[in-house]
Amino acid sequence: MSGWATKSWIMSRWFNSSVRYYSLNQYCRDTFGEKLYKLALDGGMSCPNRDGTVSTGGCTFCDAGGSGYFAAKRTGRIVEQIEKAKKRVVAKTTARRYIAYFQSYTNTYAPLSYLTETFYAAITHPDIAVLSVATRPDCLDEAVLDLLEELNAIKPVWIELGLQTIHEETARAINRGYPLEIFDKAVKALRRRGLVTVVHVILGLPGEDRAMMLETVRHVAGGVDGIKLQLLHVLKGTV
Repeated sequence: MSGWATKSWIMSRWFNSSVRYYSLNQYCRDTFGEKLYKLALDGGMSCPNRDGTVSTGGCTFCDAGGSGYFAAKRTGRIVEQIEKAKKRVVAKTTARRYIAYFQSYTNTYAPLSYLTETFYAAITHPDIAVLSVATRPDCLDEAVLDLLEELNAIKPVWIELGLQTIHEETARAINRGYPLEIFDKAVKALRRRGLVTVVHVILGLPGEDRAMMLETVRHVAGGVDGIKLQLLHVLKGTV
């Protein structure tokens, strides 16, 4: 089936079930025929919200490691990281294929040549089924989008955006560093290029009540492919 036909079949199967949400695990089983396990990789990038380009100190929920606590240590090339990460999870999963997850910091914040070399090394690995890239919506220029679209023609590419909240007062309090309109623009650009978009939302941010959290979820639900709901917790080393 074509991509759209496959997606339509999957969604119709979900709507006809008694499940209230469509989990990533079930999506992977429906789409790839098996469970996929994430391998958290370190691309060695920084963040404009740390180096002074946007701000310094980073978002207040992000620790000194760029929220990449579970990522493989950057001790070698991407292929070496993949092999080491596979060895660490072999006792936890029966998965035969994996998601290459670039998690730490902002993973489109580097020269295009570096991004090309890094992402091609991951996506062409025979055991990698999906390339997942965590980034900021203000770090997706046309050249980067071209590259991601090119990679998506090889294997599926998922873009994970850290929104956390739609409320500007909260966004300023957590030093997110960009307005909501930048996020909305990025989502539209990613959709035009057929890239799966997953959005991170934090529930329980200071000053937000249930109604505000639901407003964020409703805003996101209309335009993206997936959502990560995370409860606020304080990490060692955060601002």
